[in-house]
Amino acid sequence: MKIVVEQDPATRHHGILHVNGRTCPCALGRNGITANKREGDGATPAGCFALREVRLRADRVGDIDTGLPHRASRPEDGWCDDPLDVRYNRATPLPIDASAETLWREDALYDVVVVIGYNDAPPQAGKGSAIFLHVAGAGLAATEGCVALPRDTLIEIVGQLRPGDEIEIQGPAQ
Repeated sequence: MKIVVEQDPATRHHGILHVNGRTCPCALGRNGITANKREGDGATPAGCFALREVRLRADRVGDIDTGLPHRASRPEDGWCDDPLDVRYNRATPLPIDASAETLWREDALYDVVVVIGYNDAPPQAGKGSAIFLHVAGAGLAATEGCVALPRDTLIEIVGQLRPGDEIEIQGPAQ
């Protein structure tokens, strides 16, 4: 399965996600989609990327039957976003002595997370990290560079994912 995301021409941080003949509104980075992603730029990277794994807040969503590798998130789960650290753009236990995102969040945005295989084979310092498909904030609020969907829509899509599935994020000129 391929998920295709395009930027909504009317709003930089909103997109349109296409999957299995279905169209869904989604949130993008506050600066839209870019072909030249940089750490902290608030943009969603353009390109075609593998969907690596699913992480779930089992205490909030239970388990989801998905074909992708998946596991329950834990309070100590983090993702290194420090370009100067050897763990850059990798899952890491917290606390660490570098900048890292906390995956166990109170705001529910990471209750369901699909890790997008962006800048991970191997990571290049400064090219961007922690790019996920995750639960959208209220009103499809802008992300820091991820793609976000309403919770129920994301859970439905995650249930259909299989190894080899991809997400294609189309830049504004595509």
